[in-house]
Amino acid sequence: MALKYAYHPGNVAHSGSPEVAETMKPVARSLGLTLTPLEGATSCGAGIIRQANRKLQITLNARTFAMAESLGLEILTPCAATAGNLQEDLDSLRDDPLLLQEVNDILSRTCGMTFSGDTEVRHLLHVLVDEIGLEKVEKLAINPLDMEVAGYYSPYIQRKGACGEDDVHDPDYMERLISALGGSPVQWEGRTNSVGAPGLLSEEGTVLRQAAAVLSEAKEEGAEIIVSACNLSHSVLDIYQGKAGRTSGISTNIPVIHLTEMLSFVMGHHNTRFAQLRTRVAVIGD
Repeated sequence: MALKYAYHPGNVAHSGSPEVAETMKPVARSLGLTLTPLEGATSCGAGIIRQANRKLQITLNARTFAMAESLGLEILTPCAATAGNLQEDLDSLRDDPLLLQEVNDILSRTCGMTFSGDTEVRHLLHVLVDEIGLEKVEKLAINPLDMEVAGYYSPYIQRKGACGEDDVHDPDYMERLISALGGSPVQWEGRTNSVGAPGLLSEEGTVLRQAAAVLSEAKEEGAEIIVSACNLSHSVLDIYQGKAGRTSGISTNIPVIHLTEMLSFVMGHHNTRFAQLRTRVAVIGD
């Protein structure tokens, strides 16, 4: 029986990273996932809206929860930032009945919706391990990774209630997945470190140094490639990689791809892109 979810691609997949949407569709088919798009759902806020107006972010996310609840579905996202921010606001609404009532009053007046608390937020990584099972995923590996792979979680999903059955402080789901897909997982401390994505526009120098530290550690530990479970963090690690290296003066050259891309390539989709990635791995670096 297919697993059914309300699908929220995350903020970046709507704009700067169309490859997430392009690879998520064939991955869902291979895994037997039925995804119902949350048409009209807003950004999760990425922790940025909260800095200016916490109630606005919670209300926007409550609207997303209400949409999923009306479908009778839990929310699935491939983005750790989206999963973490949604989970934090979901917990806030459940823990504070007065806040929930106040937010529901706003939703009722503005869009005719209310939320009772009956939905959950799942990251794709946790669905793969906890719901589908790595044995099934391993059987779908047509093109084994055969690389030294550093799995990057980001800090967003490393909190109680947001990391599935994985360990909050010492996660291993990504490493287990990489092994199931034929790769060799790299053990490194930076896998849960922040790269400061929400502060990119206001504290660029700090963000670039954080990103450089994560990128350089992955390289030092022998990684040939980084796979990110966070679409937002991927933008910093990939797009700003060169600038991070120039700012910090340390080596940062390493390919960074999304979790959905890794899955798609290994499952036999986008074979040309996978060949191009292998070429990048072979020639990129110092």
